Amino acid sequence: MRRSLSLGVLEPRPPGKRWLVAGLGNPGLPRTRHSVGLAVLGQLAQRLGVADGWARDRHCAADLALASLGDAQLVLLRPRRLMNLNGRSVARAAELFGLTAEEVYLVHDELDKPLGKLALKLGGSSRGHNGVRSCIACLNSSAMPRLRVGIGRPSHPDMVQAHVLGCFSAAEQELLPPLLERAADLLLDHIRERSQGPPPGFAITGHEPA
Repeated sequence: MRRSLSLGVLEPRPPGKRWLVAGLGNPGLPRTRHSVGLAVLGQLAQRLGVADGWARDRHCAADLALASLGDAQLVLLRPRRLMNLNGRSVARAAELFGLTAEEVYLVHDELDKPLGKLALKLGGSSRGHNGVRSCIACLNSSAMPRLRVGIGRPSHPDMVQAHVLGCFSAAEQELLPPLLERAADLLLDHIRERSQGPPPGFAITGHEPA
């Protein structure tokens, strides 16, 4: 059986920076709007050549994949807990890999942006997102950079839950491939910039318009 990836913390650490990128979502529901963060992680893994490198990690209750980005190492994480408990997996992985909240990227859906819009921001409140709220509570910090992926808000408040937990429509699915590509580009460009730049306390740059 494959050894747990979190044991990698006991092996020599690569010379560059290390970052954790967590896709928030519900396990078993990867095609829903609420799990679009998991879709972005899939695109990242493919881009970085580790799409076949996912391994279940019992310490984090998550799937992990390790990837290189120049001199930096990326820990990709897909929680195996429900959305409102995602923070437990993220915080445990951050602890095992010796990372601070500023070194943890969260990728999640955003109701208040239309499908196709992306925004990368540093910290702040959960804005009502249960997965982000869980991460803030478990990491005891709100400093995590977040890539917010727009899924649009339905016209009637009573439709929000069904919209979030529902699958993308056929028309929306046609928009997903280029959206996931741009999301991966935005994340990787920003991580490259931070890997070469100053320590936390940085200003977000290169983000798409809100």
